[in-house]
Amino acid sequence: MPFLIAVLGLLGAAAFWWYRMKAMNDAAREVADVVGRVQGNIRRKKLRKQAALSPLTAIDDPVVAAATLITAIVSENGPVLPEREAIIRSVISEIADTKKKMDEAVVYAKWAASQIDDTTIVIDKLAPFLRERLDVTERNDLLQMVNRVAQTGEQRLQISDQRMLRLRQKLGFEVN
Repeated sequence: MPFLIAVLGLLGAAAFWWYRMKAMNDAAREVADVVGRVQGNIRRKKLRKQAALSPLTAIDDPVVAAATLITAIVSENGPVLPEREAIIRSVISEIADTKKKMDEAVVYAKWAASQIDDTTIVIDKLAPFLRERLDVTERNDLLQMVNRVAQTGEQRLQISDQRMLRLRQKLGFEVN
């Protein structure tokens, strides 16, 4: 009889510890699932942010970058109408080698500007790219091009001083 009680005690202890290990295993699995979901959310957020910036990260030509920057700043107040697009084309034709390159730059600029809602992001991404590739005179010309596109046409656009200040700063000019 004492042997039977000892065996039942051992079986009971083994069942108790087996149940405890199973519960700990389930808890560990739940923690791993939560950690995996959090990591997945972080990864998806990063991918969404990269996808939002992808039209800008694909730019490797200063002419396209300038066209995109000008178009984004001008389109902040509304869509780019045909008259304003003609002005952008004429300004970009001054710096583009060929008419084909000018057309490609303007078409890409309109598409990229329509993909990104925040002009600040465009300025933050493209101005340093242009600062590296343009000399001081060319950067001044770029600022004049932005002003010319905004001021020409039947409806003059008011570019906020904050945008122009940020653009000047990102292009490497001293800002007072």
